[in-house]
Amino acid sequence: MNILFVSSEEAPFAKTGGLGDVGAALPRQLHALGHAVRVFLPMYSRVQAPGRVFQEVVPEMTFTLGPHTVRASIYSSPLPDSGMPIYFVRCPSLYDRPGIYGNAPDEHLRFAVLCWASLKTCQYLQFAPDIAHVNDWPTAILPLMLRSVFAWDKLFARTRTVLTIHNLGHQGTFPASVLPETGLEAARDLLHQDDLHAGVLGFLKTGIMHANAITTVSPTYAREIQTPASGVGLDALLRSRSEVLFGILNGIDETEWSSETDKHLPHRYSADDLSGKARCKTDLLAALRLKGQADMPLIGLVSRLVWQKGIDLCMTVLPGLLRRRAFRLVVLGNGEPRYTTFFARLAAAFPAQVSYQAGFDETRAHWIEAGCDMFLMPSRYEPCGLNQMYSLRYGTPPIVHATGGLADTVQQYDHRTGTGTGFRFEHFDGGGLTWAIERALSVQAGSREQWIRLQRNGMRVPFGWKHRIGDYLRLYRQLAPGAA
Repeated sequence: MNILFVSSEEAPFAKTGGLGDVGAALPRQLHALGHAVRVFLPMYSRVQAPGRVFQEVVPEMTFTLGPHTVRASIYSSPLPDSGMPIYFVRCPSLYDRPGIYGNAPDEHLRFAVLCWASLKTCQYLQFAPDIAHVNDWPTAILPLMLRSVFAWDKLFARTRTVLTIHNLGHQGTFPASVLPETGLEAARDLLHQDDLHAGVLGFLKTGIMHANAITTVSPTYAREIQTPASGVGLDALLRSRSEVLFGILNGIDETEWSSETDKHLPHRYSADDLSGKARCKTDLLAALRLKGQADMPLIGLVSRLVWQKGIDLCMTVLPGLLRRRAFRLVVLGNGEPRYTTFFARLAAAFPAQVSYQAGFDETRAHWIEAGCDMFLMPSRYEPCGLNQMYSLRYGTPPIVHATGGLADTVQQYDHRTGTGTGFRFEHFDGGGLTWAIERALSVQAGSREQWIRLQRNGMRVPFGWKHRIGDYLRLYRQLAPGAA
């Protein structure tokens, strides 16, 4: 099949979260299976890192969006470990900025240009997509573009569109006055009319209205977003499109996340031989300068420190638990000042038990997954989540709130049967989180044989993309049955 894949993030070039991981892993799997995949991404400043080689594909393209004459060029560079070319839209006035996203008044234009340049490059290359797969609000207007301003071109006559919602909370809502700058003025009648009358243009809402199929990143999240409680104002629209809304669980990149081959770890290990995990813990504790007996539990948390991730519950629960129970905590992440301040003060109050490192460090993240006994993810909501799957692969049972992809991937441990992979709490409150952490600590302090069984249960669950790709291919073929 010919597959056009357009995203605002693509690891390792540009990533802020799970979208970047999926943006690389899904196309890589499709490419490995022999499909012709063309991935498009803005050429942000961070993309042009030392050592990367880029080849010019389209010297310059010019198009008009409202009052703007846009000049862009297209470069390509291979995705590491695959050889698949990634196409970068170079437009320095829009993309040469420190961050991927921002609050600048031209934010709508930055991603409208990405969509336009992707389709114009398909025309230049005479690449006729069977599927155009777009991701989240930044690329969600592309399905309407194909239905309207590009409908004249027979190159796209067979193209069917898939919109994946990675996080419904980010919707790309702008004043309706920017409509001419998206190039969709001629398609005004196909936009949400009540929104336009209210002076609003929603990129994600437009994509939900016009994509041939909508996916989200876990079956539970697909159900949750159709309810008023989790639909962030779009639940009624999503229910109206429920026949083409599918929940497909994300996978993980097992070339990057495997305790047996991880290049970041000082010691490697497997489900059959966990001795390397114990050595990882010893080395991690030494690096963190945390005190206590070697068998004292170590809980890890690697996260953006934001409201979504349930950090409020941590603020309520962790100080008291650290006073009552003998365990250690390592936290890696950055985010809202109130949360970073909390963890900095927690580490100062419990210097022998708590370590906090602000920011993000790839090696330290891998080391925490491997060296900890448990991994904490108390998210208020979580469309899919990847860290809980990494933790399971590394024999580090997760402690999670039963929502979204966390509910789909972590099964409650039952000591009577020896089944399950982690610890879940149903009610999002301090009592629920306290119960789950206490339960995990009690099980770990009990039978060593039971704990090893729990670790191995998680390590043997298949989470790789090769186990997920079939769901996407079935959907693609359902949409484009005549594709070669």
